[in-house]
Amino acid sequence: MGKPNPLDPQARIEELRRLINYHNYRYYVLDSPEISDAEYDRLFRELVELETAYPSLVTPDSPTQRVGAPPAEQFESHTHLLPMLSLNNAFDEGELRAFDARVKRALALPPEAPIEYVTELKIDGLAVSLTYENGVLVTGATRGDGFSGENVTNNIRTIRSIPLRVPQSLDAAPDVPPVPRLMEVRGEVYMTHAEFQKVNEERIEAGEPAFANPRNAAAGSVRQLDPNITARRRLQIFVYGLGFVENGGFTTHWEVLEALRKWGFRVSDHRRLCPSIEEALQFIREWESKREELDYDIDGVVVKVNSLALQAELGQVSRSPRWAIAYKYPPDQATTVIREIRVQVGRTGALTPVAIMDPVPLGGVTVSRATLHNEDEIARKDVRVGDTVVIQRAGEVIPEVVRVVLEKRPPGTEPFKMPTHCPVCGSAVERPEGEAVARCTGIACPAQLRERIRHFASRDAMDIEGLGTALVEQLVETGLVKDPGDLYFLKDRRSELVSLERMGEKSADNLLKAIEDSKNRSLDRLIFALGIRHVGSTVARALAERFRSLDALANASAEEIAEIPGVGSVIASSVYTFFQQPSNKAVIEKLRAAGVKMVIEEAPEVGEKPFEGKTFVFTGTLASMTRSEAERLVAQLGGHAASNVSKNTDYVVAGENPGSKLTKAQQLGITILTEEEFKRMAGIQ
Repeated sequence: MGKPNPLDPQARIEELRRLINYHNYRYYVLDSPEISDAEYDRLFRELVELETAYPSLVTPDSPTQRVGAPPAEQFESHTHLLPMLSLNNAFDEGELRAFDARVKRALALPPEAPIEYVTELKIDGLAVSLTYENGVLVTGATRGDGFSGENVTNNIRTIRSIPLRVPQSLDAAPDVPPVPRLMEVRGEVYMTHAEFQKVNEERIEAGEPAFANPRNAAAGSVRQLDPNITARRRLQIFVYGLGFVENGGFTTHWEVLEALRKWGFRVSDHRRLCPSIEEALQFIREWESKREELDYDIDGVVVKVNSLALQAELGQVSRSPRWAIAYKYPPDQATTVIREIRVQVGRTGALTPVAIMDPVPLGGVTVSRATLHNEDEIARKDVRVGDTVVIQRAGEVIPEVVRVVLEKRPPGTEPFKMPTHCPVCGSAVERPEGEAVARCTGIACPAQLRERIRHFASRDAMDIEGLGTALVEQLVETGLVKDPGDLYFLKDRRSELVSLERMGEKSADNLLKAIEDSKNRSLDRLIFALGIRHVGSTVARALAERFRSLDALANASAEEIAEIPGVGSVIASSVYTFFQQPSNKAVIEKLRAAGVKMVIEEAPEVGEKPFEGKTFVFTGTLASMTRSEAERLVAQLGGHAASNVSKNTDYVVAGENPGSKLTKAQQLGITILTEEEFKRMAGIQ
């Protein structure tokens, strides 16, 4: 590797530091990187080479003199008992052999002397430190800048594979070593491919940008301010060693891994004790092809000197240990040409642009499609039809466009524009302010019909008993149901209904009766059943109480809707847009023709209103009723059911597994009721 010789080394060094600091901020603080690991590594290596060639230009604030970015401000800072250093990288077998040679020179050993190494898969996740005192987990922290990180203990506790006390087993084997009084366990939190896909689907449905890959999803999940969100994302961890340890008594790294495993920590089985660097290289070659079999991401293999005494003798440089190195696999990337940008409509109405490309081999398969995520992502990367692009697999799952090769852009290309109308049904496309995802607003859109019908028939909506997922699939596939209104005319097609798989005469009659019964559901349940974006059962109830009929709501302006407490401009805009769509109007007319009740019938006041003037909030799972049923009961008894706890809340009803609302209520001194106490107050016991 020759000596770098730029025209102005100081200017280039300053530019590299600026770029690296910016990308550290994007990666470590925002969890939103703009470049791939390979591109970042190239920048960092260039800076290292320049500072090596021009040592007088090295400054204490250079990224080479530190490990990463400072912790984000929203968590308390935690100082590691022993710094969490990062590893130098090797990108080919020659560089790994050079590492072996450096180790031997530093130890004054002859070149032919064997050094025992441990090889471990390099998990692509978020590095964390777990501090245990007397076997009890007291602190979980991110790496941060290597010396101090973010205290994320409450979130770490939600990861079920992390023991809260060690050893976990009550009947520990006799060979389990004693647990040190104080120790820092180091590990990597990650997300599986299946969970990554699930989380992204949920984010898209909520109008939030999708995570780029499982690593960023894991980092974003650990660094949530609400531990309940972290808990819902089934994170995993592999521990890979100890930082500070008080009187550990270990002599090798392999012994440490075995002790951690015996104490109940999740230690990867994919590791090997290698008598020389050649055996370590063999392990690396094996996993370069086998990594496709894993359900999580790795980006290389870590090679460590096994002897702890030799590790201590080798020591460290400013940012890395001399006794370990990370062998980085080349990224799965390829270059191809985009021929079309096609917009797909998902089951929740989300519009996702997809690049249709010239087929190209990537990671052992031929790919011709890649996700472009959303309109903002396309604009940021300036992706156009006709562009030559670099693609890679996002989290080993879905190919994505990394960047455009601008030098190869043909003349006459046009920037991409998201369609204003759904490419499937023609309804207007809506993108609420502050959201990344555009959505179809059509209730009868074929792309989202199955989900719409399931929601319409669900318990808190029209509550059509017997209309489950399998039957909805058949009704849609056979064309018997093309929108929710068609459900009420199935009685005219009874013979076709009976002929469906596992239906029969009696089942068909039961279903038709359930559909008929649903015509008399309350107005708020009908509004909720329509599946209007942002309208849950609480908002639906507020809309029903204010407008008293579906026609009045459909004819209301966005400003009138926004005046309702708890609604606001975003929900109001969504409701107004929904009722302007011709396809939605047609479905509502079909429901009207079928005799579905669309008004609140005025009735004389009967009985007392024991909840009048009182505000209730429900949290957790209730045993004897759904949350929507409980909220309706509150309304019937004169009270108000809110979705969030505030100083104006009178009661919080806590069911099984209550969330953060319970904690907030306790902090505010609000009265907490059990489900049984609530029912006694309501007079139903």
